[in-house]
Amino acid sequence: MKVILTGDRPTGPLHLGHYVGSLKNRVELQKKFTQYVMIADAQALTDHAKEPEMVRKSVLEVALDYLAVGIDPQESTIFIQSLIPELFELTSYYLNLVTWNRLKHNPTVKAEIQQKGFGEAVPAGFMVYPVSQAADITAFKASLVPVGADQLPMIEQANEIVRHFNQTYKKEVLVHAEALIPEVSRLPGIDGSTKMSKTLGNCIFLSDPPKVVEKKVMKMFTDPHHLRVEDPGKIEGNTVFTYLDVFDPDREKVQEMKDHYQRGGLGDVKVKKRLNETLQAFLEPIRSRREEFAKDVAGVMEILKKGTERARFTASKTLSDVRSAMGINYF
Repeated sequence: MKVILTGDRPTGPLHLGHYVGSLKNRVELQKKFTQYVMIADAQALTDHAKEPEMVRKSVLEVALDYLAVGIDPQESTIFIQSLIPELFELTSYYLNLVTWNRLKHNPTVKAEIQQKGFGEAVPAGFMVYPVSQAADITAFKASLVPVGADQLPMIEQANEIVRHFNQTYKKEVLVHAEALIPEVSRLPGIDGSTKMSKTLGNCIFLSDPPKVVEKKVMKMFTDPHHLRVEDPGKIEGNTVFTYLDVFDPDREKVQEMKDHYQRGGLGDVKVKKRLNETLQAFLEPIRSRREEFAKDVAGVMEILKKGTERARFTASKTLSDVRSAMGINYF
């Protein structure tokens, strides 16, 4: 059976963008493949080193979101990255197979450095996280890695490390990974930005209360030139219609509203009310399950503990194979 590695950085609760981009697929994929779901706290610390308590609290938030959307610990291994020391040892070996120049020119890293505004103060840990990610992927011999299109350079670099390692040590120890890109990999922010982001503050979180969701929906970006109800409006780039396309199961009704909006006579408020009703119906069971799991924090942490133990057992076997191939299994 093919192995999948996926996960999230714990920098706060997860949002609708996470659901569309990855969580929905994970729930479906766990029934077909062996799936490891990593809470990447060590990776989160590469740019949040001064906020360890935030990362620590977010580990639980992310775990609650995972369980609430239907990631089943009986079918998926949910684990905490920093508690698998084998990942860090693999990273140290792989660093010797990658040049600093190659890391600097990774398109994903370059884009994120610019987005985060590091300037010249880029943490070394952040710079080498493509190598850390390669260690995560190869530790579980994952052949499938669900990512957005913007993350493809990370998978390419991981596969470069795999090829370099296998060729250098003349053993097919590490497995090549294939990127698995979802049909809808990105949801725009409520402000119309191309990406929903906690940093930009344009998210609807899976755990947001009903009143908060309603307030955010009513503030959403639409057609800025649709000033009067009777005016024809544009649906291209209209965030409200983008969300309706993703979340409203009544395709016929959505198309009817699009046609009405484009010919004029349909106001933004009415469209937003439709979206609010749609999102409330979608989020209500997720919020309810999350509240139930949150009543037993010890139970959730036990799930993470057992998952981490299983993940570490697998990673330790890969590390043993790596050390053997390198000839440094001394005893």
